[in-house]
Amino acid sequence: MFIEIYDNLVRCIYPFAIQPYITKRLKNGKEDTARHNERLGNPKIARPEGKLIWFHGASVGESLSMLPLIKKLLDENPDFNIMVTTGTVTSAELMAKRLPQRAFHQYIPIDNPNYVKSFLNHWKPDIALWFESEFWPAMLGEIKKNNIPLVLVNGRISNKTFKRWKMFRFVSKELLSCFSMCLGQSDEDTRRLKVLGAKEAICLGNLKYAGFNPPVDEKKRAEITQQIGQRTTWGVISTHNDEESQIGKQLIEIKKKIPNLLTIIAPRHPQRGPEIQQQLNALGLKTALRTEGENILPETDVYIANTIGEVGLWYDIAPVIFIGGSLIPHGGQNFIEPCRFHDAVLVGPHMHNFTDAMNRAQKADAVIQVKNAEDLVQNVLNLLQNKDKLNSCQEKAYAWATGEAKVLDGISDVIKEYL
Repeated sequence: MFIEIYDNLVRCIYPFAIQPYITKRLKNGKEDTARHNERLGNPKIARPEGKLIWFHGASVGESLSMLPLIKKLLDENPDFNIMVTTGTVTSAELMAKRLPQRAFHQYIPIDNPNYVKSFLNHWKPDIALWFESEFWPAMLGEIKKNNIPLVLVNGRISNKTFKRWKMFRFVSKELLSCFSMCLGQSDEDTRRLKVLGAKEAICLGNLKYAGFNPPVDEKKRAEITQQIGQRTTWGVISTHNDEESQIGKQLIEIKKKIPNLLTIIAPRHPQRGPEIQQQLNALGLKTALRTEGENILPETDVYIANTIGEVGLWYDIAPVIFIGGSLIPHGGQNFIEPCRFHDAVLVGPHMHNFTDAMNRAQKADAVIQVKNAEDLVQNVLNLLQNKDKLNSCQEKAYAWATGEAKVLDGISDVIKEYL
């Protein structure tokens, strides 16, 4: 009933409310004008022969998490083709660079019943894999009407979302009834999906455990390592506002014990680079800013790597990595990637965005969680001055991360069952 009401409402208000909003997005460059036809459910390319597996994810994060599964399915099934849909220009550009042969990108149509029908009538996917927690009623309802198997992959229901949906359980139950199977990221996510009305829900693990390592440009790596020379190095990755200052204050003390220490800081938002440089310079630290082409000199204390797409470089170069967003109540960033790079990994006290992953990692003694910036620096000193301790932490992190990658096999098996 809810989906039917929603469809009728969208048809009524589209010309007066939704269409002007889309037009504004087009003018502001937030929509791809050259491919806007796809957003209207009018693709310009033909459906490939054979089975078509449809992957949908909202943004860059979901898109990247799909890639290992896409590769596995294509490698094992030569008659499969894969279509990936997303809604943002950035994710479309990323997919154009990263998708393998027999996989292609399309924009998800605007959630208008007419556009959705046109989209599904053209592509006729054999199965749909939903990689996000935003449930578009018109699309989900039309998928169900067409008897297309629909699987929620890596489903995550946050505390906030769970509380909100519980107040409208009649809506969540109808939307979740469109899914043939829900695969929760964790046991708690799976429980919540069942409470909200999922017919079938199981936990096979978090697909992000099986992600590809970020690329490493070997030419750039050689340039950086030549500049670093024999200096002791560690990395501070995905930092947010105030974390750089907290750590910078502690670096003054750490220099007394490791005079040749180089700290590489890669902020979560690269545009903050000049601001971070100003803050650290004010503390008396000597810095170099990557986007300004400033090299690492013998006197450089902090190299601010404020670029996009180079995080793999810093994971590969530094043996010890701290993951930001965790010294402040942001909730942490992805700490699994550096584990796969064989790094010793540290995080702060605020990791509520990765509760399940942290529980698993801590059981395996694969990550060090610190209380504050002072505690962080003391642990980093301990690692950098104790080779056996460093090697042990690196091995445990790597063993845990690679062991968790078995989630790929479980999800692949579920998909094949529905095909």
